[in-house]
Amino acid sequence: MNVVLGISEMMVSDRPDDVLITYSLGSCIGLTFYDPVARVGGMIHCMLPLSKIEPEKARLKPAMFTDTGVTALIQAMYDKGAHKQRLIAKVAGAAQLLDEKGTFRIGERNYIVLRKVLWKNDILITAEDIGGTIARTLCLYMDTGRTVVRSQGQEREL
Repeated sequence: MNVVLGISEMMVSDRPDDVLITYSLGSCIGLTFYDPVARVGGMIHCMLPLSKIEPEKARLKPAMFTDTGVTALIQAMYDKGAHKQRLIAKVAGAAQLLDEKGTFRIGERNYIVLRKVLWKNDILITAEDIGGTIARTLCLYMDTGRTVVRSQGQEREL
């Protein structure tokens, strides 16, 4: 069953028939985790790098921000039985859209914060498709952990 995540949403699943999908990853970060032993996977679509700009919004919707959202996703994965040593992390997004002069650098900042959160949690990124000026769709197939990025009519496995 396709489970579509919108901007600022996250999902953890242990159902093999689920496919987690998020669309329109521009400057946003899309992150998937998969534990092949526990067969638990998760996805998040973070919009902004740091929650300190809107602490109340971050409290109500932690997935909106990379710092609070990724931390919440890690905890949700552990709560479903995943183990840090087995987590396969894959990332897409962090593009520079509608910011030709690079004034805001939201995508770049999202990616930097993501790397810091993962580093603090001793989790390495296995594969990524980031940057550039294109939007992406990210899919996680729960039966195998296969992660696919679609962009500009092309599809590639991470």
